[in-house]
Amino acid sequence: MTDTPTITITRLDLQRLEHLLDSLDDFGPGAEALQAELDRADVVGHDEVPAGVVTMNSRVHCREESSGKDYHLTLVYPQDAGGEGTVSILAPVGSALLGLTVGQHIDWTGPNGKVLKLTLLAVEYQPEAAGEYAR
Repeated sequence: MTDTPTITITRLDLQRLEHLLDSLDDFGPGAEALQAELDRADVVGHDEVPAGVVTMNSRVHCREESSGKDYHLTLVYPQDAGGEGTVSILAPVGSALLGLTVGQHIDWTGPNGKVLKLTLLAVEYQPEAAGEYAR
């Protein structure tokens, strides 16, 4: 990633994601990217995270700038990925989205090696803002 904006994550997400990383048999590129994001994040309590920040299980609206294509994605744990519109936290775009605030953008290298720019337009649903902390 060439552009790394400040990110915010909740203490609860940090604990769950560290547990996920500890449980992996294969610490591949997705896990390494996630660890790098966790290492640079500002960590706050789940009741202190602003509503416009992407947390685990958030549904977001974002745009890929070069194509203008809009995406509606839900950031999930690997075991919950696979459904339409879900993106695993271990996928490159998943770890890149974690902790972003509305209006921020990230650059990430797609599977074809091309650098893509993704802008976060809205957090359509955030569990913490809805008072849901179970997952």
